[in-house]
Amino acid sequence: MNKPRLVGALGLALILGASGCSQGGDAASSSPQNQDSGSVATASAPMPSPFDGDPVHIAIVQNTGQGDYFQQYLNGTRLQAEALNMELDVYDAQGDNATQASQLDQAIASGAQGIIVRHGFADTLCPGVNKALEAGISVVIYDVEIQTCAPDAVQTQQSDAVMASLVLDQMLADVGPDQDVGYVNVAGIAPLDRRDVVWQQYTADNNWNVLFKTGKYTTSSATDSAPMVDNALKANPDISAIYAPYDELTKGTLSALEQNPDLAGKVKVYGADISTADIELMIADNSPWVATGATDPNAIGAAVTRTLALDMAGQLDTLNVEFPPILVTQDMLREKNIKNMDDLRAAEPDLNISSESSADWIPVVTF
Repeated sequence: MNKPRLVGALGLALILGASGCSQGGDAASSSPQNQDSGSVATASAPMPSPFDGDPVHIAIVQNTGQGDYFQQYLNGTRLQAEALNMELDVYDAQGDNATQASQLDQAIASGAQGIIVRHGFADTLCPGVNKALEAGISVVIYDVEIQTCAPDAVQTQQSDAVMASLVLDQMLADVGPDQDVGYVNVAGIAPLDRRDVVWQQYTADNNWNVLFKTGKYTTSSATDSAPMVDNALKANPDISAIYAPYDELTKGTLSALEQNPDLAGKVKVYGADISTADIELMIADNSPWVATGATDPNAIGAAVTRTLALDMAGQLDTLNVEFPPILVTQDMLREKNIKNMDDLRAAEPDLNISSESSADWIPVVTF
């Protein structure tokens, strides 16, 4: 057993997650460090208005920038914006919903021609979203159920039901029905709620006995959730699997399992999302994290930016866009000697979703 390897990888992942929220409360222009550079395809047609003249001013209003997923998402957003001759302002509310609503107002007042709103809550965001739409500003939402109160907004998301089904199919194949299991998730976050619907169906269909549900969504979800999962494990040690459908919650689960060495080799963990740090955790010796449902956050950020560009050019023919995930297993990573996101993209080129929200005039960024 090489336990220090998993501990080291987990420690690094938690440190990176804790330091991820560096943008502050105002618009920021500095680029995140150590991000994938991507490559830009050559467009085969001239850019339409408003992209055929001076740089186009857009903004992204994030609920939080903390964690591997959100850092990569912003990187993809930045690179695709640069390729489209967009000037991007970045707002980071650091998990504060009222601040995010205020920052949305700031973005509107700044003269942004298009705005991406990433995560948050519909109740606090809808007034600003509708204000922007009424002002003629294109608005694209990512992972917020917005259209009940802002029906004209473009809503984008990962295919969360597919993502959950891919992972839970694997969990069923691995551990079978009629098992005692644990659940680490948080209500009220749109993608996590969509994954929860699938989880509830699988638990009912397969007679999984959910002994605990715990977890916390904060700017430090992994470190804040770990002691909660630790307590749940100590009270319910006879489980065979845990579903934690967000990689920060998955990391918190792994950290909690490290505090319960008697459970080593007895509990399998099933997660969501992927990053180089996540891959390192999955392939570490004796790692319990055996499967995750994933998109490439860089590619998602780029695709959402392309969706905004299509809307601004009057060429988007839908108000709802979903991006397909894949299943990533520990066995596959080890068999193909995948150690980072570049290796994974080479093995799974569909992660680039380069055909999603694309057009012949868009220089598509791939990773």
